Amino acid sequence: MEDLRLSPLRLGSFKSSPPRGSPTFRRVHSGRTPRREVKANGGALQWFRSNRLIYWLLLITLWTYLGFYVQSRWAHDDDNKVEFLRFGGKLREDVLHVEQNTRVGSVVDKTTHLVVDGTNVVHVDVNKRMHVALAKKEDATPRRSLSARRRRRRKAGRSSRSKTQKVRKVVEDLDEQDPELPKTNVTYGKLFGPFGSIEDKILEWSPQKRSGTCDRKSDFKRLVWSRRFVLLFHELSMTGAPISMMELASELLSCGATVYAVVLSRRGGLLQELIRRRIKVVEDKGELSFKTAMKADLVVAGSAVCATWIDQYMDHFPAGGSQIAWWVMENRREYFERAKPVLDRVKLLIFLSEVQNKQWLTWCEEERIKLRSQPVIVPLSVNDELAFVAGISSSLNTPTLTTEMMKAKRQALRESVRKEFGLTDKDMLVMSLSSINPTKGQLLLLESAALALEKEKEPEQVAKSNHISGTKKEKISLSVRHRLRGSARKMKIKSRVVDNPSVLSATGKRKLLFSASVTQKQDLKLLLGSVGSKSNKVAYVKEMLNFLSKNGNLSNSVVWTLATTRVASLYSAADVYVTNSQGIGETFGRVTIEAMAYGLPLLGTDAGGTKEIVEHNVTGLLHPVGRLGNKVLAQNLLFLLRNPSTRLQLGSEGRKKVEKMYMKQHMYKRFVDVLVKCMRP
Repeated sequence: MEDLRLSPLRLGSFKSSPPRGSPTFRRVHSGRTPRREVKANGGALQWFRSNRLIYWLLLITLWTYLGFYVQSRWAHDDDNKVEFLRFGGKLREDVLHVEQNTRVGSVVDKTTHLVVDGTNVVHVDVNKRMHVALAKKEDATPRRSLSARRRRRRKAGRSSRSKTQKVRKVVEDLDEQDPELPKTNVTYGKLFGPFGSIEDKILEWSPQKRSGTCDRKSDFKRLVWSRRFVLLFHELSMTGAPISMMELASELLSCGATVYAVVLSRRGGLLQELIRRRIKVVEDKGELSFKTAMKADLVVAGSAVCATWIDQYMDHFPAGGSQIAWWVMENRREYFERAKPVLDRVKLLIFLSEVQNKQWLTWCEEERIKLRSQPVIVPLSVNDELAFVAGISSSLNTPTLTTEMMKAKRQALRESVRKEFGLTDKDMLVMSLSSINPTKGQLLLLESAALALEKEKEPEQVAKSNHISGTKKEKISLSVRHRLRGSARKMKIKSRVVDNPSVLSATGKRKLLFSASVTQKQDLKLLLGSVGSKSNKVAYVKEMLNFLSKNGNLSNSVVWTLATTRVASLYSAADVYVTNSQGIGETFGRVTIEAMAYGLPLLGTDAGGTKEIVEHNVTGLLHPVGRLGNKVLAQNLLFLLRNPSTRLQLGSEGRKKVEKMYMKQHMYKRFVDVLVKCMRP
């Protein structure tokens, strides 16, 4: 008899299997199916957990993707940096500083080019962000005590007020106006301009049309196409260096380049013009500007004042000097002292004139500074907008706006602006536009004008004295009358010699001035600018106003104009231009060539770049620097006042020289050498 062996697991619980198809059989087998599925699913999860290598590979892949995504957004989307660094509704102090600079500095948005500028707007934005952050924090912690919430609110309120005060301080620094010199007629007597609306009305164009186009066949366009440039502005005042850098940026953009502007000081009024021209402004002048410059093919610094930034940039990126072209636009020793620590570290120096080039090389030899390469001379030029209004062929001319048509429009513009000034055809308007400070010599110009007005009255006084002596001729002996006639004759001869500068000249060009004929008498009027420029020296302006208050006759002949980039109307209204720069003279003189383009004769100091541009007795008349030059300048003013035909002749020669040497194509042809030597291949 066989023994029946049962499994130990089944002992005591063995039951016979129910018949197939019975309800018991279906209930038992249907109950086992879910347990098998759970076992199968649990096995797959257990298999995934057991293969930790695949788990870590997926995690590393996800982390790498996230890192590259954040890095790319950080590098290419500057507007959203603040959002990346925001956590829990709080913002680090350095990020908050960037955010405030973004709003206060009116940085251009890449897509919409909108500007946030003004104290109220910034105040609202900062408070709004703070309230949103506090609201989120309160929602996350609803069970905190009331006292804790009050403490937090008081702390947030103090933080918000302090941040708002910082924002207001930045706004005040950017838009500071001297309260002691309000820009009104009460301060200056006769203050006019700007005349942008009159220009637009008469010339029949819109601001969008006031930008040149690139010469598609030039080497300059071929070299800058699809390249990346960083232009370094030391400030945004309406003076020569910032305006020249702005026009370079516009030309690069029109030729297909990508341009970023790094601004070291936002004082001045050029920010809105940068926005209009769609020039991107980097938010800060620190880390972000260094990162932007590292990615550029070329960095162009536009002033000796940029030395500090260049030094910091090369400390951050030692190889960065090989991609820096330094366009130095100053020619005084103090600027050299400021720049000399980094002169030998940049790739190339660019100068405006031969005089400046020689001066800086002499200083480098004295300080034993060895430059990396020979400097390049790139003079400034007349931009397309001014050339267009002056009637000189430019890229803005169209079949409907020819040069001949623009000459007629310029005459209409001249008449309208002179009417605003209260001038007639008998008035000779002498103009000087620049920042008002001792180096520009406006006070010496006023002294010369006062001297000229005094000499202008001398013939009247002599005639009056002769008339008085004629009424008493019966009391005067015949010999005395002969002496009076002789002295009067000598006075007239002497006056002719003094008033005609060509007599004092030994050049062969004197015939040009001898041929001029004296016509009807004209009155001398003086136009001075630029009122409100951030480069003006307040003490010097006060000294000028004090001088005018003591010379009432001269004060009636002086008018003032505000700082502006719309200067075509002013050049059109003027008859003579004066560049009275003192010391070693003007570095180049951008306004000098602009005035010559409008056919104005130049009266300038015999120094610096003015001496290179103005040919004595050909395109203008030169005089010495300092008070020793006041007498000569007064004589030159009187001569042009009495000889309108000579004014036209000198102005015509100056215009020809500008068309030959100082147009936009001439400047960018020289700039090609800079690109070849400095730009990355």
